Amino acid sequence: MKKIQSLLLGAAFAAAAIGFNAPAADACSRVLYVGSDSLRIVGRSLDWKTPIPTNLYVYPRGITKEGNTLAGSVKWTSRYGAVYAVGYDGGVTEGMNEKGLVINGLFCKGTVYINDSTSGRPPMSLAMFVAWLLDMNATTADVVTVLQQHNFNISGATFDGGTVSALHWIVTDATGATCVFEFDHGNINIYQGQDIPILTNDPAFPKINAINDYWVKVGGENMLPGGVKSPDRFVRGYYFDGHVAKTADADLGVAITRSIVANVSVPYMYTVDGGEPNVSSTQWRSFANIRDLRYYFDIVTNMGLYYIDLSTINLKPGAPILKLDTSKSGQYVGCINNLLQPSPGFTPMY
Repeated sequence: MKKIQSLLLGAAFAAAAIGFNAPAADACSRVLYVGSDSLRIVGRSLDWKTPIPTNLYVYPRGITKEGNTLAGSVKWTSRYGAVYAVGYDGGVTEGMNEKGLVINGLFCKGTVYINDSTSGRPPMSLAMFVAWLLDMNATTADVVTVLQQHNFNISGATFDGGTVSALHWIVTDATGATCVFEFDHGNINIYQGQDIPILTNDPAFPKINAINDYWVKVGGENMLPGGVKSPDRFVRGYYFDGHVAKTADADLGVAITRSIVANVSVPYMYTVDGGEPNVSSTQWRSFANIRDLRYYFDIVTNMGLYYIDLSTINLKPGAPILKLDTSKSGQYVGCINNLLQPSPGFTPMY
């Protein structure tokens, strides 16, 4: 297993203020494909019990934003343009900025964002958290610095019948520097490494790596777990990611990554006899080509795969916000830059 570094930040544990208080969905897998000639592609699946309407937005630099409407909330003016995947048109799930920084949020049961020591810090909504990090940081090291300072207090609206977004995140930059960060009773655990290949959901990152270490010794050519629970998907993704050919070709790299993510996805409309609240179908997949600044989107009920070429879009201050309403057609394929429409932007679900 690639070397990781753990940093425990914050004050002593206190009573939980935010937790995962609705039926959980064991959701999402993220894979990093490292090819040749600096080709890196971050692929992920978004798994949930019901469809999550997700639109794509491109924001230019120079826009002033706020992390919450509460008094004293975090405010910033964006340094970098970025593409966001916005769930329910109200919160940023993930994205990539013009420097090739990619951030993906995945569910992680047991997450608790705050404790007594964080309550007086500037408010930051989960709806804007990823946007803030992408807007203001060029590298994984920059993000780690922000997390170490921890000058914010996370909160978030519920969605889909009362679900609280209990998440952990993985950050990847153009050099392959990577970090996973998880909130543990208001403290932030950060695990850093080079080209960390896989993340799924629970258990927490050190424990799921221990499970994977067992399977590495078994040898994936002999046996792999075939279920859809988080550890099974982690193990399969890790094995296949380490046993595919390296290429510098962007299209082939996306195809390879797409096939790995498909292998760790949950079949659409899959159900377990007797009910299983921790299993959810894959709703969509994304692929961020960091080298070439292309962000691909793949809704499982659509016919094709399409992408935004961030390198050819005007991201200068004063440029319009652009939006693709993904519900308008299931026939999109290839580059859809010409289908992006000027937009007032999304309304955060603070």
